[in-house]
Amino acid sequence: MSSPGTQIDPLDGVRILDLFAGPGGLDVAAHFLGYKSIGIEWDRNACETRYAAGLPTFHADVSVMRQTRFDEIPRSVDVLAGGPPCQSFSVAGHGAGRAALHTVKEFIRRLVSGEDEARIDEDLHSLNVDPRTALVLEPLRWLLKAIETEGHAPYRAIVLEQVPAVLPLWDVYAQLLRSGEGRLGGVKYEADCWELKTEQFGVPQTRTRAVLIARLVGSGPLSRPSTTHRPFDVRRGRSRTGQTAAFSIDSRSADSWVSMAKALDAADVLPGSSVDMSRFRSRGRTKFFVVSNYGSNGDPKKRGMRLSSEPAFTVTGKVSRNKIYRTQSDYEENKFDRFTIAESGVLQTFPHNFPWSGNDQAQQVGNAVPPLLGMHVLGHALHGTAPSDAQLADSATWPEVSDDVIARLRDIGCGDRTRCPEGSHKVSRTLRKPAP
Repeated sequence: MSSPGTQIDPLDGVRILDLFAGPGGLDVAAHFLGYKSIGIEWDRNACETRYAAGLPTFHADVSVMRQTRFDEIPRSVDVLAGGPPCQSFSVAGHGAGRAALHTVKEFIRRLVSGEDEARIDEDLHSLNVDPRTALVLEPLRWLLKAIETEGHAPYRAIVLEQVPAVLPLWDVYAQLLRSGEGRLGGVKYEADCWELKTEQFGVPQTRTRAVLIARLVGSGPLSRPSTTHRPFDVRRGRSRTGQTAAFSIDSRSADSWVSMAKALDAADVLPGSSVDMSRFRSRGRTKFFVVSNYGSNGDPKKRGMRLSSEPAFTVTGKVSRNKIYRTQSDYEENKFDRFTIAESGVLQTFPHNFPWSGNDQAQQVGNAVPPLLGMHVLGHALHGTAPSDAQLADSATWPEVSDDVIARLRDIGCGDRTRCPEGSHKVSRTLRKPAP
């Protein structure tokens, strides 16, 4: 497989536009499926990771790009994808977006009906909610912009993902996309949405996402993506702590999912691996248990626990705070280890050697869409099939990207920095220099 960004013009052949692109979960998925993508991302740290990985990027605000720089998006783009920021909808956040779900549904309908957008924006700003809540409307606004821009074709497919609390909003999206009414101008999609559990697609962590897939009518029927693994029972009734209790649990169904140990061991043996499990290996077996940084049911004293033979907890931006114990004795003496950034990335199904860069790398890892889930969802949206065995095998290792390509992508993404988000370059950081 060719390295990303190796074409003379890195924007040649771009098919997928990834809004709120983060470090590149959906873009990595697209790459291994054989598609080229470009992302819009406002966080400079995530952009540094994207440049190092060879992923075409605009360091910009999604709304600004739509309003004033829409013509910079390559006309070859025919797939819209993205996961708007989830903090205001997440169970782990303050939940202002969840409280405003009904109101946001009405804003979605108002946008499609043709109501003045300035009035809609004014009403949005008057809501006493997290400003990021309004970003869930951006994918719809990008679709309407494409439909209403002369010489631009409607997107052929749309893929959106968010936390489960957003599923009611995706349902409204799907209803309107199927109708073709109002500003959609008769453009109709086959559209549906579901809650998908990542461990059922081979991701070695439990994480539930609300996913919407839409395809232009005439592209064939749409169905729920087929799962490859059975679900993991996160409510298996365990209140015990420590390794002795943990390892007494029946693990006969471990093959029903991909465990942490299996994923990390597979990465460990790859040439030049960034993962080293030797610190947890005894008698040829990798064995540990993880105590979460988060409490159960809101009680910080009740930390969840997972075995190495089980999937990881949801990988969040606080993944580096999880404690890893090798033995019961280590647990009792509070002798713990941590997952490295590379290991946390593998639990998200990023390649073992993915070039995490910039600051806040744990947050970047936690914010990303698991690429393996992305491969299943994008593959289903674009051609109705799951990733092939060859594509899955390729996805273990990321291709090397030259300094020249990185410099070119940074020039496209940031240029002279005057078009980057205000204040985003005030903090001085050491950047990788292009080759002379």
